[in-house]
Amino acid sequence: MIETAPTPYRVLARKYRPTDFSSLIGQDALVRTLTNAFASGRLAHAFVLTGVRGVGKTTTARIIARALNCIGPDGTGGPTIAPCGQCPHCRDIAEDRHVDVMEMDAASRTGINDIREIIDGVRYRPVSARFKVYIIDEVHMLSNQAFNALLKTLEEPPEHVKFIFATTGLRKIPVTVLSRCQRFDLRRVEADVLSAHFDRIAKAENASVDAGALALIARAADGSVRDGLSILDQAISHGSGAVTEAQMRDMLGLADRARIFDLFEAVMAGDVATALDQLGQQYRLGADPAVVIQDVLELTHWLTRLKLTPDAAQSFAIPEAERVRGGDMAQKLSMPHLSRTWQMLLKGLNEIRLAPNPLQAAEMLLVRLAYVADLPTPAEAIEQAKNSTPTGPGGRAASPAMPPSMSFHPVASVDGSRALAMDARPMAQLPPMPQTFAEVVALAQEKREGILAAHLRREVRLVRFEVGRIECRIPEDRHYASLPQHLTKCLSEWTGRRWTVTLNTTDPAQPTLAEQEAQADQLRRDDAANHPLVQAVLSSFPGAIIGAVRETATEATLDLGADPASDLTYDADPDLEQFVGDDDL
Repeated sequence: MIETAPTPYRVLARKYRPTDFSSLIGQDALVRTLTNAFASGRLAHAFVLTGVRGVGKTTTARIIARALNCIGPDGTGGPTIAPCGQCPHCRDIAEDRHVDVMEMDAASRTGINDIREIIDGVRYRPVSARFKVYIIDEVHMLSNQAFNALLKTLEEPPEHVKFIFATTGLRKIPVTVLSRCQRFDLRRVEADVLSAHFDRIAKAENASVDAGALALIARAADGSVRDGLSILDQAISHGSGAVTEAQMRDMLGLADRARIFDLFEAVMAGDVATALDQLGQQYRLGADPAVVIQDVLELTHWLTRLKLTPDAAQSFAIPEAERVRGGDMAQKLSMPHLSRTWQMLLKGLNEIRLAPNPLQAAEMLLVRLAYVADLPTPAEAIEQAKNSTPTGPGGRAASPAMPPSMSFHPVASVDGSRALAMDARPMAQLPPMPQTFAEVVALAQEKREGILAAHLRREVRLVRFEVGRIECRIPEDRHYASLPQHLTKCLSEWTGRRWTVTLNTTDPAQPTLAEQEAQADQLRRDDAANHPLVQAVLSSFPGAIIGAVRETATEATLDLGADPASDLTYDADPDLEQFVGDDDL
């Protein structure tokens, strides 16, 4: 008695690979275009299929090859959008052994010699099929020489040849190649479509998979059918044919959704101990800290959507508990709090991925979130500053005096720190003849002598200045030896009058213009720091600093009775949020 060998197991991704366009899910636009093309006979000679991994690029290429060469069960059919699957060509292409349909992996065969084989082969007619079909997978991996060798054949191919290119890196393909092909973008498959597809396959495999588990698989697949089928295959083996949502969370290392809500509520309430305990429990159950924080980030986004568009909760794809609990939380939280939480979580997620101990990084992120949960919003902070009058030493009201040429004005801080800034007073138009050394520097800048202006501002110390005569001191460096002659020549050309620039190493010299500006800036910082409104803001936000102080051209003075808070702005630490003026809130 002869024993037959058992049929080897085929993974679900291969077993349930689509064989025609009717079984291809999530690509309605591509199917519609190809259906019309086959119906009208407008068949391109080259196709480019692009999309993320696992959406069906190679599968679609094989289906197109079958549709081009199908002859029907009776052998009299022509190109059709619905290949029969029974004729010799359909069977041979499905089994990957058709002599006229050739697949090439460009990731392993990238050189020009590999393309020469194709160029030499296109001259000969197909052996048995209607068309010779060349399927080149990951075509973007070809070398530039290989692409150039293929150009002429793509532009004027024989009538019996079709090219189908599949790629995940469309931008790496030369434009000259793309312009000779019809392009089809295969989209990520929606999560609900994937769930329904996986449910059908699970039933065909006599496996019981919960709806929650199917949703988790579809979410983990991220639009890729093949990735989802691989996870489903593993889940069926993991659960011995019965897969629950809890098993899927354990297998994927995900946190329970209800626990994410509990964690978020504890953080928003400022309960650090409960938040850390929740995170520790999920970590002990096998959840990755980065995945937990990512779930909190997604929950923040979901609550923000509910805050802006409450109708989003009516979707049947959202579980009932999540709709009710999420809607209640969205009502209690304000948009500034949600926006601040999103920014901190987004930055903290990158820190967790780079940290040597992800759990510790996640715990520190939750601590920061909990401690800023009770910080006032920008509107609240400004209102508090307006309604409070800080007192000086001895209980007396602090003086609101401020130089009359200064007024607060919104300006962004370059380094992202909290900054109380003032704009610079616009400079008056310079006269033709410079009257000061500073005007000489400004004139050099205006005449696009940037290097000269920089040297004058940073390195030259003025001893004496008169119109037409400059005495100064420069560094003892050979690089500056020609500076006096160069400045003399430039000023004479710019003003039409003779200038003399001499060196004086004996008389006292003034600081450079850059040093004078730094001293003046420090004085302005000290004056601004003593202002009561500035002190009120700094006290509301511990750790804030004055980043810059500038002078505006307005003549209005700042006093506490003129509602100055409407002109006040400063930047918070990036971990908190960006504060803007009242008019921008």
